[in-house]
Amino acid sequence: MNSAIQKSIPVAMVLICTSLTARADIRDCLKRSDNWLASTTGRNHLDNLLTHQTPEGCWPKNIDTTLKPYKGGPDDLKGTFDNGATVDEIRVLARAYNILKKEHYKTACLKGLQCILKSQYSNGGWPQAPNPNGYQKHITFNDGTMVGIMNLLREVHTEPQYDFVSQKIRQQSQHAFDMAVNCILDCQIRVNGKLTAWCAQHDRVTLAPRGARSYEHASLSGHESAGIILLLMDIKQPSKRVRESVKSAVNWFSDSQINGIQIRKNSDGDKQVTHVRGSSPLWARFYEIETNRPIFSGRDGVIRYRLEDIEAERRNGYSWYVNSGEKVLHQWKTRGWQDYPDS
Repeated sequence: MNSAIQKSIPVAMVLICTSLTARADIRDCLKRSDNWLASTTGRNHLDNLLTHQTPEGCWPKNIDTTLKPYKGGPDDLKGTFDNGATVDEIRVLARAYNILKKEHYKTACLKGLQCILKSQYSNGGWPQAPNPNGYQKHITFNDGTMVGIMNLLREVHTEPQYDFVSQKIRQQSQHAFDMAVNCILDCQIRVNGKLTAWCAQHDRVTLAPRGARSYEHASLSGHESAGIILLLMDIKQPSKRVRESVKSAVNWFSDSQINGIQIRKNSDGDKQVTHVRGSSPLWARFYEIETNRPIFSGRDGVIRYRLEDIEAERRNGYSWYVNSGEKVLHQWKTRGWQDYPDS
């Protein structure tokens, strides 16, 4: 793989792609060699990908868009930015164009970029999808949606494999990234005058924290906030406001870690909180904003303070505890104070 292209693939995505299989999904395609992408098999996967692009320019989530062609009506495709959809398709098409110089790959790649740029709110945030409904209209940090878009736009502006993109669009990508950084800073939640972390969704008008599904309440997110901080920490020559944001959020992660527990399944496969001395720290997926207490909720939408107090279906079907904060604190320990001086 071209070294410049390889460097542009986010570390988190590389970690997800731990192996290549015969079933080459979109992330596998990013890992494949240039020769494979240029082969008959590779081109078939690329052409299948093109059939899943919506009229707006994005792609659906949670399906392998490279495995087989889409044969339904274009209006039935549900394009989104959620769960990494669209950003990885754009990356693959950029590689494909650089290797094969086929205009239809370039056209689809640019259409995807334009879809992202057009979908951005004037305050810098993005909804979950270009044609959102309900809670999808909120500024969406959930599952790394906005951070994933921002990482792609930074690549478009800076990485050589996007040299085929017009200077105008590359500059627009940088501007969109800068606007998004300001949106992140504006969304950071203050509690008693003190900056803390972020909610998984924020109101697209007021920027206030917002819930989504019945069990996803307006709260401080121990998961989504980690990706936001890591992105901010990666900004070269951060402004004073960015430095203040990162320091405050790191302090929140440090204060909010939960020690001495592990989440294990019993013989019936039911998740339980087990007290284990010396275990690695965990963070709750959601914290109550006013009290910073971990919160849990079933489909009834009632907030509870113990995992065992919600129904088994939600208890076992959702990630209520995460280790996302470990990477935040590690990054801060190894480079934070050096990169973020008090002066």
